[in-house]
Amino acid sequence: MPARSRGAQSRGESGAATAELAIGIPLLVALTAGLVWMLAVGAAQVRVVDASREAARAVARGDDVTSAQGVALRIAPEGARVRVEVGATDVVVTTSVRVSGPGGLLGALPGVTVTADAVAVVEES
Repeated sequence: MPARSRGAQSRGESGAATAELAIGIPLLVALTAGLVWMLAVGAAQVRVVDASREAARAVARGDDVTSAQGVALRIAPEGARVRVEVGATDVVVTTSVRVSGPGGLLGALPGVTVTADAVAVVEES
């Protein structure tokens, strides 16, 4: 068998590195987009929890339901829905919002709906 020259061997390895890079970069981009989307879902969940809690506190203090819903909608992500149920002794506020999947490479991923409930005891006047 003839011995390979050093230049021929390095050219073959260079081609393999290029092929690996061509496959690896789109995978890294997709992974990064997925992680950013998961971060957006987590941030939306935090905002929905805060919105429910603040609206429940407001109604429990004696504020009207409409103004409490307004407070929740200002805190929650755009497109959120707020439902307030006032009972004899407590207030339950449910806030939910749909977080769409990322576009581009991961556009086929379904969106996620995040929901949070908050309960507050009605304060005596």
